[in-house]
Amino acid sequence: MSIEKIVEQALQDGYLTPSMEAEVGRICNTASELSIEEYMALDHLMGTLLTGEVVVLPRKQFINVMEELVLSEAIARVAEIEATTDKTPDVGEIAAYALNRLPSLYATTEEGAQFQRSKAKEELQSSISKAVDEAIEQNINPQPEERISFGQAGVPSQLSTLLNSYAKDFEGKPQDIE
Repeated sequence: MSIEKIVEQALQDGYLTPSMEAEVGRICNTASELSIEEYMALDHLMGTLLTGEVVVLPRKQFINVMEELVLSEAIARVAEIEATTDKTPDVGEIAAYALNRLPSLYATTEEGAQFQRSKAKEELQSSISKAVDEAIEQNINPQPEERISFGQAGVPSQLSTLLNSYAKDFEGKPQDIE
């Protein structure tokens, strides 16, 4: 991602993530010379950081790479929707919905995070896209979810109810456990 795109994203979101900050640093460290546009974008970013228009998210001692991947996918998809319709989906709700349906991918170092990113892009990109699609659909056209109340029933009955709600016709007709 270019410096200009990172700055544009930070201005749109109102925050600069640690990964965005790291990418700007990487570009600055590896480039022999920055373009005038890159300098102007960095200057604009500095101004917005000083005024508080953009805030820097604190670094964590660990990184959930899945959060970054889902958030990036959700932001891109929401931008497409907003450009083509009059709908304004909630990025936070979409990301949370999708993250609740995907595995976490934690890392404690940038090298570990990079490994998790590349692994996730190879193995989980379709799952990420599908979860974000479902989240957007739920956000735009909310359907009341079937909620399960566990009341006073025993644990085996509660577990059976939960499993039956998620796998209604798995291996034939569900059986009650008492």
